[in-house]
Amino acid sequence: MEIKTVKRLSEVLANANARKNLSVSQLIEEAIKRGEGVLTDKGAINTLTGKFTGRSPKDKFVVDEPSIHDKINWGKTNQPITIDKFDALHADVLNYLESKDLFVFDGFAGADTNYRLPIRVVNEFAWHNLFARQLFIRPTEEELASHEAEFTVIYVPNFKANPEVHGTNSETFIIISFEKKTVLIGGTEYAGEMKKSIFSVMNMLLPERNVLSMHCSANIGRDGDVALFFGLSGTGKTTLSADPDRQLIGDDEHGWSDQGVFNIEGGCYAKCINLSEQGEPQIWNAIGYGTVLENVDVDADTRRANYDSDKYTENTRAAYPVEMIPGAVIPGVGGHPNVIIFLTADSTGVIPPISKLSKEQAMYHFLSGYTSKMAGTERGVTAPQSEFSACFGSPFLPLRPVVYAEMLGKKIDEFNARVYLVNTGWTGGPVGTGSRMKLAYTRAMVTAALHGDLENVEYAVDPVFGVQVPTTCPGVPADVLQPRNTWANKDAYDQEANRLAGLFQENFSKKFPDATTIAQAGPKVK
Repeated sequence: MEIKTVKRLSEVLANANARKNLSVSQLIEEAIKRGEGVLTDKGAINTLTGKFTGRSPKDKFVVDEPSIHDKINWGKTNQPITIDKFDALHADVLNYLESKDLFVFDGFAGADTNYRLPIRVVNEFAWHNLFARQLFIRPTEEELASHEAEFTVIYVPNFKANPEVHGTNSETFIIISFEKKTVLIGGTEYAGEMKKSIFSVMNMLLPERNVLSMHCSANIGRDGDVALFFGLSGTGKTTLSADPDRQLIGDDEHGWSDQGVFNIEGGCYAKCINLSEQGEPQIWNAIGYGTVLENVDVDADTRRANYDSDKYTENTRAAYPVEMIPGAVIPGVGGHPNVIIFLTADSTGVIPPISKLSKEQAMYHFLSGYTSKMAGTERGVTAPQSEFSACFGSPFLPLRPVVYAEMLGKKIDEFNARVYLVNTGWTGGPVGTGSRMKLAYTRAMVTAALHGDLENVEYAVDPVFGVQVPTTCPGVPADVLQPRNTWANKDAYDQEANRLAGLFQENFSKKFPDATTIAQAGPKVK
C-alpha cells in the first residue's frame, strides 16, 4: 500500500498543474490573482482563514499502525484512526487533487543538519504554500537538487471529510501517518495546522535519536549564553525571545541534542494582536514584503494593518522568515542552555511574576504546564481558561509526557541550567479585576535572570506555591514581585491561591500518580 500511495502522489503531481518551489513574488502574485488575500502598505499579504481562526484539536488524529501503537500516548490529544479509514481518505484526497492547481514546497525541519527532516508540502492555496516557505527551512539550490522528502504534508482546505466514510469527527481533519510518512489536512484554512503537524512529527522522531524536542523559543547573549523560553501560545515566547540585546535562534520549536539546541523551523509565527512599534519593535519591523498575515483588519483604502482590532479574531498572526529579526542566528543552532524560563499567562493573578525553581520544582511545573488558554488560540475559546498542558505543549506530543520530562531533567543536571517560572499574566487580581503584567516589568525580570542579577539577592518562599520569590529585582517595584501585595482584597487572594493550588494537585495526581517524589515539589493548600 505504501509504494502504491507514493506512486499515486507522484502521478498526481505530474498530471496536475503543480508548481514547485516558487519564489515569494511568484506566490504573492498567484495568491492575489486567485483572490486569496490583499497586499498591505508594507508588502505583506493579509489572508482570512474563514470560520477557523485557530487550531482544531478535536479533529487531530494519529493512524494506529503496528510500529507505533505501543509508543503513542493515546487519548484526546492523540486520537487513533484506523489504517483503512486513513487509506480511504488519502485516496479520496489524491483523486480530488488531480483536477486542481497545486503548489509544492520542498524544504526541511531542523536547522542542525545531523537531525533535520526533509519535507514536502503540497498545497491547494498559493498563500498556504507561501506560509510553508516562510515557516520551514528553505533549501539552497544545491540542497534542492538532491532533496528527497521523508515526510509529506498534503493540505486541501476545500476538501471536506465524510465522518461516516473517513472515521473523522467532522469535515475537518489533521491526520498523521508515521508509517506512510504523510500528514493529511483538510476542511480548515488555518495555516498553523501545517507547522504544528510537522512539530508533532518531530516530537516523535527526535526523542528516538536522544534529542529532546521542545515547545520553546531560544536566543543567545553576547557572551554566547543560551536561554530557552517555554510556554503555550499567548504566554510571550515570541515577544520575550525577540530581544534587541540578544540573537534569536527561533521563536517556537527547538531540539536539544548532545551538541546543543537548534531551531526546528526557519521562520516565526508571531501573534500580532495589539502589536506596536514601541512595544515590540523587532516583530513590527520584521513584518514586510512576503510576510503572511492572518485575519488582520486591513483598511481597504490605506492598506494599513490595524493590529489593535480583533474584528476577525484575537489570534491574529504574522509569519515571516527568522532572518527578518536583526541579528538572528543563521543557521539556527546554539550551545547548551544556561537559563530555562517557563512562561505562564496566569489569568487568576496569583502566580508570582518571577520565581526560581529547584530541579524538582522545575520537573513539577514542566509536567504540569500550567497557563491560561487565551481567547482565539483554538476554536470555541472566547475567554481565558485555566489549563494544564504537559511540557507546555501537550497538543503536539505523541509520546507520554514523562518521556520528555525525564530527558529535560537529565539535561538540567548535566548542564547545570538555572530555571525560572515567569508569569506574564495578571497582577492585582484575576481577569476583570486586575491588569496584565506590564511588558516592561517582565522584560526587566527576564533580563535580570539571564544576566545572573538574581543569583545574589534575597528570596522569600511563597507560602502556597513553595517557589523562591526574589525580594528585589532591577527595574521592578518590590510590591509587584509579591502577588499578594498587589491585591486590594488579601482574603480574596488567599482563597484564589488555594483554589489554584488545589487544581495543580488534582491535575498532577490524576495524570502522574506514580511521580510521588516530584509531586512533593508542588503547591500546598493552606
